[in-house]
Amino acid sequence: MSDKTRKLKVAMYGSGKMSEYLMRYVFEKNGEIVCAFDIDSEIIGKNIAEIMGKGFKKTGVIVKNANELESEIKKTSPDACIVATMSLLKDLEPVLTRLASLGISAITTCEEAFYPWNSNPKLTEKLDNLAKENNCTICGSGYQDVFWGNLVTTIAGATQSIKKIIGKSSYNVEDYGIALARVHGAGLTLKEFEKQIASTDNISSNERQKLIDSGKFLPSYMWNTNGWLCSQLGLTVKNQTQKCVPQTHKEDLTSSTLDMTIKAGDATGMSAVVTTETKEGITLETQCIGKVYAPDEFDSNTWTVEGEPTTTITVNRPATVELTCAIIVNRLADLLDSPYGFFTTEKMPSAFFVRDLTVIESEDEESESED
Repeated sequence: MSDKTRKLKVAMYGSGKMSEYLMRYVFEKNGEIVCAFDIDSEIIGKNIAEIMGKGFKKTGVIVKNANELESEIKKTSPDACIVATMSLLKDLEPVLTRLASLGISAITTCEEAFYPWNSNPKLTEKLDNLAKENNCTICGSGYQDVFWGNLVTTIAGATQSIKKIIGKSSYNVEDYGIALARVHGAGLTLKEFEKQIASTDNISSNERQKLIDSGKFLPSYMWNTNGWLCSQLGLTVKNQTQKCVPQTHKEDLTSSTLDMTIKAGDATGMSAVVTTETKEGITLETQCIGKVYAPDEFDSNTWTVEGEPTTTITVNRPATVELTCAIIVNRLADLLDSPYGFFTTEKMPSAFFVRDLTVIESEDEESESED
């Protein structure tokens, strides 16, 4: 039988800020967005070309209400769905459950989904089982996949012995949407920040474990990253803690994402510090800083693998949003090639550049799908 090619068909769930790049990158790599969804009335009804911009001609795809997901998925038969909405796995449970029930593989920008086994294992296992039952795969990816994950393990691969891994990364919450800004406490007074965010970490290890077991734990992004790194490096976690500290600015800052002015001295966001001790004697000390930037601030990413030899790598002004979206789109092939279930990316090949999202399909496969 001869083979034929077709475009990879992708569904887009969440058609806000990130989707401008996600959808455009799919098209530019010869893929196709076949359906798109949102819950925002200002986005629903738009042609996806309006969201992608940059001279894209109108397509036949209109952003639909998320309530129409099942009917549109059955109508368009996408190969995979990109989910770009919330930062916590529990918030994605409804949509990931719906997609897995339909047998649609999903990749998400949700930061906790990067390695949720150490923050919400019961829900992860539930989704893992559902995906396996319906022959599809779920994973989380994005900026951290390369710049907090593969970049670090590659440096570790050039190191004879490791004592400590130290990481620090900062990003502007304005670039990602309101859900992420709120998770970071942006706009809260210091009293509100202490009550709503910081207080959740002033607990014992046993209390934290109870929260994890109940699915009520609120992990910072580095919590899941440290779990990913330990899994990749074959390290056994002995103890892990996190502490969230508010970030402030001496002058008022305007947030277009929150549609408010953050008063001087209030929280512009937070710094989350995660410390992981392993049975192998290697310690991970990682910090992510997410906040509404002042005019002179910019993204940065610095990692040190301390040992013999010690190596430090710094990336200043990374285009964090674009990098996140490019990694997600490049990972689509890995998503579809991976075992069924909730399959985290440290078990996949290192992220690599994908030039083309064309699918090669044999004629006998096509006839089977028609049957």
